[in-house]
Amino acid sequence: MKALLLFFRDCAGMAFHCARLTMKSNGALILENLELRSQLSLFQEQVVNGKRPKRRVTPFFRAFMALMARLYPGWKSALMAVKPETVIRWHKKGFKHFWRIKSRRPPGRPKISRKTIALIKRIHKENPLLSPEKIHGLLKSLNVSDAPAPNTIAKYLPSIRKPSSEKRLQSWRTFLKNENLWSMDFFVVPTLRFQLLYVFIVVSHARRRIEQFGVTANPTAEWAVQQIREATPFGKQPKYLLHDNDSVFTAKSLQGFLSRIGIKHVRTAYHAPWQNGICERAVGILRQEVLNHIIPLDEKHLYHILYQYIHRYYNPCRTHQGIGGQAPDILPCPPETTMEKTTLISTEILGGLYHTYTKVA
Repeated sequence: MKALLLFFRDCAGMAFHCARLTMKSNGALILENLELRSQLSLFQEQVVNGKRPKRRVTPFFRAFMALMARLYPGWKSALMAVKPETVIRWHKKGFKHFWRIKSRRPPGRPKISRKTIALIKRIHKENPLLSPEKIHGLLKSLNVSDAPAPNTIAKYLPSIRKPSSEKRLQSWRTFLKNENLWSMDFFVVPTLRFQLLYVFIVVSHARRRIEQFGVTANPTAEWAVQQIREATPFGKQPKYLLHDNDSVFTAKSLQGFLSRIGIKHVRTAYHAPWQNGICERAVGILRQEVLNHIIPLDEKHLYHILYQYIHRYYNPCRTHQGIGGQAPDILPCPPETTMEKTTLISTEILGGLYHTYTKVA
């Protein structure tokens, strides 16, 4: 409100000044212009020398200068306090603000009336088993042209059920916590000579354990079948195996192999890596903690790096918050000691990149 009053005050002052100029002769205008320019020159010199702080321009001044640039052909020669580029920038900024206001739309869906809300609540009270979709269909069958959408109707009903999307999300999370669930995935690692190697991992969800990994330059369905065969010896296998829509995983030979050994394969949705989050997290750990610090030379070197990290550090020693701060492998618990009486022996992993510790009895 204060800014609006200042704007009208500036407009009134400028209109009064223009009216006064129209009543003066040319000689008087020239002398007044000379006097004003002399004072402006003095003010500019003081600002440049730092004797007087530079004043900030008002929104009205910006708008007025942009208007003068449109009305007065010689507007550039009359500028002393600002540069022509500044006036042009003010004009563009003002046009953006004008267009933003002109294009503004009310956010969200239009509000419905209280009478409509009361009618929705009445129908639900008289028919408590009707879902929002059913209430919407009922209104449409009664030829109500502006019947609210089911999601809008659900906003004004008691919380008798969760939205369908949330129910699906909750059921999927419950499925991901299944102890009989493993997941598999590929990720790519470039070598020192920019050769692309494909790393295959199988992760069990119960303990976050990497059950199997392999490295190859040419991944095929037959090669993936062999990796799964090595990960499930002597009947050790999950009930479900989760994977994405990679062409290797969806191949008939791999799907047929899983069916023969009694493993149910589950495919994630397209562009939904969160549905295979535990395996994606394992891939991120391998990248952040190992592959971002060591450049593999070739396939054999990459396999050696991953073998050392997975079997000597990740599975037996690295703790996970998702399993209560424990390591994937269940190891014998050492005797309890205090910090002052604890003595540790360290063992280097990957040349000292990581260390494992054993407690001295």
